[in-house]
Amino acid sequence: MKTLYLMRHAKSSWNFDDLSDRERPLNGRGRTDAPAMGEALARRHLRLDLLVSSPAVRALSTAALVASVLKYPHDQIQVVEKIYQADVNDLMRVVHELPNEASSVLLVGHNNTITDFANLLSPKQIPEMTTAAIACLRFATDHWAHADRTNAEYYFYDHPRDKE
Repeated sequence: MKTLYLMRHAKSSWNFDDLSDRERPLNGRGRTDAPAMGEALARRHLRLDLLVSSPAVRALSTAALVASVLKYPHDQIQVVEKIYQADVNDLMRVVHELPNEASSVLLVGHNNTITDFANLLSPKQIPEMTTAAIACLRFATDHWAHADRTNAEYYFYDHPRDKE
């Protein structure tokens, strides 16, 4: 059994005209929502084997804030270049290349791709993923290369507004 948590990065700031898209930081709400979602995962007794993130500042900051709550070592967050500006095929390759030793993986990426990817895999429709939202899918396989919709089970969808 493999468990995949797909997370859209938390809310980012548009207040820095001189920064590239890749360099945009989280805004105040993003810095609050990311750890709140980490707490939500902790309440589910998540044991995370691997955390992978886009290299964009807003995604990596989201990953780091969630990692802190889950006590996942920051130096073990894997930055995967192809998650930034990925399409669903790129994300499928990322998932299929995950190490089989990792049973529980959190992937932090970007919309619209993260929502489209969740719906590509999920047997149940997942709504448009808001910032910091998490969709969780389980796969009846021991190999990430075999993870797809045919062996997927929708487990949950959660977002920060559920925490208010």
